[in-house]
This record gives sequence, structure tokens and C-alpha cells, in this order.
Amino acid sequence: MYQLNFQQCKFCYPIIKVWVMMVLVLCVSGCTKNEANFERKQLFDSDWKFHLGDTDIASSKDFDDENWRSVNLPHDWSIEGEISPENLTGGAGGYFLAGIGWYRKTFKAPAEWKDKNISIYFEGVYMNSEVFINGKSLGVYPYGYTSFKYNLTPYLNFDKENIIAVRVDNSQQLNCRWYTGSGIYRHVWMLVTEPVHIAHWGVDITTPEVSSEKANVQLTTRVKNETGQPQNIVVKTLIWDKNLKSAGNGQVEIELAPNGEKEINQTFEVLNPFLWSPDTPDLYQAQIQIVSGDEVIDDTKTPFGIRSIAFSAEEGFQLNGEKIILNGGCVHHDNGILGAAAFDRAEQRRVELLKAAGFNAVRTAHNIPSEAFLHACDELGLLVIDEAFDGWKASKTPYDYSLHFDDWWEKDLRAMVLRDRNHPSIIMWSIGNEVIERKEPEAVEIVNMMAEEIKMIDTTRPVTSAMTTWDYEWEIFDPLMEAHDVCGYNYQLHRAPADHKRVPSRIIVNTESYPANAFNIWKLVSEKDYILGDFVWTAMDYLGESGIGAYYYPGENAGEHWQVEPYPWHGAYCGDIDLTGWRKPISHYRSMLYNDNEKLYIAVKEPNPDSGRIKTTGWAVWPTWESWTWPGFEGKSIEVEVYSKYPKVRLYLNNQLIGEKITSIDQQFKATFSVPYTPGELKAVGVENDKEIESSILQTSGDAENIKLTADRKELVANGQDLSFVTVEITDKTGILQPNAENKMKFNIEGAGTIIGVGNANLKDNERYVGDECKTWKGRALVVIRSTHDTGDIKLTVSSPNLSESILIIKSKM
Repeated sequence: MYQLNFQQCKFCYPIIKVWVMMVLVLCVSGCTKNEANFERKQLFDSDWKFHLGDTDIASSKDFDDENWRSVNLPHDWSIEGEISPENLTGGAGGYFLAGIGWYRKTFKAPAEWKDKNISIYFEGVYMNSEVFINGKSLGVYPYGYTSFKYNLTPYLNFDKENIIAVRVDNSQQLNCRWYTGSGIYRHVWMLVTEPVHIAHWGVDITTPEVSSEKANVQLTTRVKNETGQPQNIVVKTLIWDKNLKSAGNGQVEIELAPNGEKEINQTFEVLNPFLWSPDTPDLYQAQIQIVSGDEVIDDTKTPFGIRSIAFSAEEGFQLNGEKIILNGGCVHHDNGILGAAAFDRAEQRRVELLKAAGFNAVRTAHNIPSEAFLHACDELGLLVIDEAFDGWKASKTPYDYSLHFDDWWEKDLRAMVLRDRNHPSIIMWSIGNEVIERKEPEAVEIVNMMAEEIKMIDTTRPVTSAMTTWDYEWEIFDPLMEAHDVCGYNYQLHRAPADHKRVPSRIIVNTESYPANAFNIWKLVSEKDYILGDFVWTAMDYLGESGIGAYYYPGENAGEHWQVEPYPWHGAYCGDIDLTGWRKPISHYRSMLYNDNEKLYIAVKEPNPDSGRIKTTGWAVWPTWESWTWPGFEGKSIEVEVYSKYPKVRLYLNNQLIGEKITSIDQQFKATFSVPYTPGELKAVGVENDKEIESSILQTSGDAENIKLTADRKELVANGQDLSFVTVEITDKTGILQPNAENKMKFNIEGAGTIIGVGNANLKDNERYVGDECKTWKGRALVVIRSTHDTGDIKLTVSSPNLSESILIIKSKM
């Protein structure tokens, strides 16, 4: 039997529930104090100056930035601008602003930093960033999704102020096929260590043996000596479980040569381990200390999870020895109305939404994700395909990664694997997506080259990439697929049975699928062990790739996104979850196929207007809503869909039986009723053994009267980074959502918070996402509140003409 075994123990995010009350959200792994009383990793997001536009002298230490705008990171200037067909990003970039921008920050180097190693660490800057310290250029980094750092030690002034300046150039368009955002859109950190320290990304943890009885945990720690003298030190490691109880400890004495480094290998046996999985995302922590004499001179804490993974054509994907079908979705990196800004809470919320929608896996299409997103996948339990690139040497857009591939692929790929290798959520590395040169022999050489580079660092995970064709040349990919451990199929899973007969050892994962094809894909992956699962395109709506998943009303310029100018569409409507976080009916249907926690759902297909038929595009499903409010359609037949895992369903309108239908696998767990529209109560009932077990109800709404505000969190941390996502709903006097409401909403905030985003899920509504007003769509809108560094109440007031004003109070605490 051909089988790939991948057993490991990987790092996670320290938002473990037991620790949440002990550390701030932003105190991620490595944020510890040593005995010299300085933080090893210090957040550097506050009090930057920003200017949109280019100026040759902004890198100078003496440049006057007094008139520049003050911003706190993460910051995306694209989301702040007007959505306009005049913007160079076009439909691919969502018609958002791009250009060149500058950031500057003034800071003092405290006395305790003297004789230390000081670096600045950028989690992500889009794109072509050049960083300066006191006028000295530290380097240029082209790829906007890679994390990188620079050594500041030789350039710092301890007797006067220092200036960090960053030039960001996103002016060359098009450089991507989706919305990228612009600017320093992820966190920035100051790294402070002693000259003898644990190397950056220098800890690796694996588990060659895992069972419910015991696990062997192997740690490799790379220690650097950046002094001119030999150093005798002790590397001390302590393993803590989720309850902060000791699970192992050990120490090793070593000698480091002058300006040398050494890797230290340690093995621990953990008894009765808590195994990490999507259902039980239990985390451990490895605390590694460098001790010189009696002093702890470095101290890092690295969360990890204990679990094993295995892949084979015979058994599929196994986690901890149990087969799991991957019910996955692809996501781009934007956070909807916040643009690309990677706030920790926004990234965590995305994972929460994916889990709530029934997904157990995600593909980070088509770029390296934020650290916060992966931390949340670890902590909440979401499996990940971590993807590096959209393309290689051949270009998809004029200024894309093909310009940098030859010079940068190795550095960017190594950065991804070194940074991310310790996340238990990551189960595969992906090196590309539908690359243009996929039919050329050179593509096989590139795969071998990149796979070899990955496996020099990590042999515990398979390498994959996504391939497709829309012509009849499919077997031409056989040599390319053979170079992969797992073969990614985009929209070609119907070829899998024939491929399996031809190449029985091939392990397949469906890396992209059309949303409307949910049942057929589910049936294939459920029946064929050699198919690991599916990743629908997409799990969530996103900005850019405008018009994907669009539907058009009569009179609109209909067509696929590559056939027509999609404006005013400025995003992709192909997600199971919309831009505000609402689950579309297709989400409930997909989850019902793969999971057992939802068995009945009712929705209504939007009726065609009198002027003609609605037209859908390739990635679209018919616009379907949780609504029985259709004024103007009285007496006309409307199609009602009921998704059900019960043998039968019954449909009632105002307590009168409309009909009963079978909803077995032969009916794809779905029943459609044609119902003449009459206002009132529409009720679907699940029937088993002729007994009515469960019901799902839609009620006709009256006129809009009230504004309902629902915060996902009513208490924030006063750290300038925490967020509350507030859903705005327009209801009638009885509290029923008015699904046709498109009221203009005005937002006012007082106290210890600011509004950083407003909007709705209508990707044809081109009002700015940064402001204090927006319309509702389908009765809903979203406003995002950011904490400041002040404590106290945050008062949000929402008003609209002819509606009752609504007020929400959120607490901000230290």
C-alpha cells in the first residue's frame, strides 16, 4: 500500500481558553519578559504617521511629517478610498485605490536596549516595501504576503530620537488577480534579545510517535551566539499542557563558538496526551530558556499541538488514526469591510464563522496568510492548506509575482515554512495555483525544486498545488501530478475515477469547486477514499475578482467576470458566507451534507421580475433568501426550497398543508415546492416515522420600524486593537427582520472606541467602507468598533429617518 505518513506535534496560538485571562490577545508566542525586565517581542503598531503619495526625501531622519496623518496599524489605505472604475486596480482589484504611500514612526531606544540585539519584524506589507532607519535603507521586500525582519542594532541612537520610515509601492497595476489592500496591513514588532539568543523562527517541534497513551515530542532549538567570545550556556525546556500542568522538562549544556550557532535536539515523552483535532483543539506550550550562569538570558513560549496526520489512496486523510473527510473552503485574505487589515480579532472571527458554517478545513488561496489567522485555526480547530503563490515564472497579470520569482521564490517559500511549520492546523503545503506553465516540462522541475526546499525544513507534511484545464488535455498533467505528494484538482473532480484506474496510487484533493455543485462533489468525496475532500470556491465572499458569483437582473449587462466590465460589482459573491458574516442558504445545505448538527432548513428562491429572467454566472447559485416577504407577488407562484436530512418534509402555509415530499439521498436531501404567495407563516417540518420532529419557519415582515443592534462582543480590551462587530438589522414592530429594507443608517460613537468600518453585503453598493453611514441590504448592515487605549463605556448610536433610534453600550477594560 502506498502511504505517506506525517506525524507531528505543532505550535499554536496562545489564546488557549485557560490562558485568556492571563495574557492579552496580542501577546503571542515569544512575548515574555526575561530577568533583565525587557519584553522580547514588543508590539510596534501605535502612533505612525502616514502620507498617500510619493516624496523622495521622506526617508530622511530630518524630514518634517507633522502634517501627515496619524494612524495605528494594521492599516490598509485601499479600503479607505473611493470605489471607482477610474482606479487602476480594475475589476480584479475591486476598483479600489492603490498607489504609493509612506509611513514614519518616531521612537526612543530605551537604555535597557543597549548591548542588546534589536530587530524590527514586519508580518506583512503590501507591497514592494523599502524600510529605512534614521535615513539608512535596510532593504526592499517585493512580496506583500511574506513576513520579514531587519537588524536595527548598528543604526540606533540612544541619546536622541530614531525614525523608522517605510515606503510602500502598490502603484504597478495589475499585480494580482484579487483585492490585495495597500500598506502595512499586518502587525509590526520590535524584537529585543541578548546577543546569545534563540534564533528567529528557530524552534521546531515534531512528534514521530503519537497515540492516546503517549507521544514522543521532539524539539529542535537553534541558538545563536552573536558575540566574539565562546559561550557556555544551558538550554532548558519545559512542556506545559492545556491546564498549565507540567508534561515534561529537560536541559542541555552546550558551548557556542564565537559568532556561531548550534541546533539542540531534545526528546520528551508525554503520557496520556491531549490530542489536537478540529473537535478538540487542545494546545500545549513549550517554554525554552537560555541560561547563562544563574541568569535566564532568553525565554520563549511556543504553543503547539500533539497530533498525527497520514495520507494514502487507500485510507484517505487520517488525523490521529481516524479518517476525516475535508469539508473545506477557499478564502482570500481580506476581512470584508475592513479590507486587508489583519486585526487579530477580525482573523479570529473569520475562523469562528467558518467553523459555525460547518467547515473543518480552509485553503489560504492564493497566498501566505497572517499569523493571527493561523493562530485562530489552531485555537479553534480548523485544518489548513497553507498556500504560498498564485503563479510562478509565467505571468497572469503584468506586474505579478512572475517578476520576482527567480530571485525571491526560495526566500519567500522558506519564510512561510519556517514561520508556519509549528501550527498543528496546517496539514499541507501548497506551492501554486493553476500556474500558467503547468503544461510545460519546466513545471515539473519547479515543483521538484520547491518540494525539495520545503522538505529540507519540514518532512512531516505533503506538498500539493492546484491544477486545472478546461480543454481535453488532462493526462498531460500526469508527470506534474507525480511530482506532488497530493494532487490538487480545480473543477475537474469528475475526472478522478478514471484517473484512479490509470494511476491507483494518486492521492487527490479537490482544491476548488463550483458552489452549485455541492451535492455531486460531496457524493464523490464520500464514496472514494483516494479523494481527501473538497475546498469550495469560496467559503466567504471577498473583495476583488469582481463579478464572480454574480447574478443579473433583466436589463443589466450580464456575463462572466472575464466577458463584461463587472462594475458596479466590486467583489465576488460566490461565498457560502457573505461580507457581513451572514450564512447564505447554500452554506446550510453544504453543512448538512457533511455534518449531522443541522437537519432542516427553509429558504425561498427569489422570483423573476415581470420584465424577464434573472441570469446567473458560473460560480453563482440562484439568489435564495430566508424571506417570506414578497410584496407585489401576491397570488404568484414562488419556489420554496427545503433542505432536509429527514426522510420526508411537509410544508405548511398559514397552518394549511401545501404538500409532503421525500428528501433522501436520491432527492439530494432537497425538496422544492411551488407556492402561490400569500403573506403569513411558512413552515417546513421534518418527518420521521410519520412523526413531525422539527420545524423551520419564515414569517412575513411588516413595515420597517426598529433598528436592532447585536454585538458579537460587548466587552473589549483597551489595547487599541480589540474589535466588536455589530450587526444592524431593520425589523418590523414585532421584531421580525424586514428583508427588503435598504435604509440609510447614520452611526455615531462616543467614549473609548472608534468606528473603523461600515457596510453591507451588497457588492454592487459602492459607498465607502470607511465612514459613519451606510445603507442596509436585505435588512442588514455591519459596523466594526475598535477599542482605544482608554477604558470606559463605548456608546454606539444608530439612527435612520422614520425609524426608532437604537443605542448600544460596549465596555472597554484593561
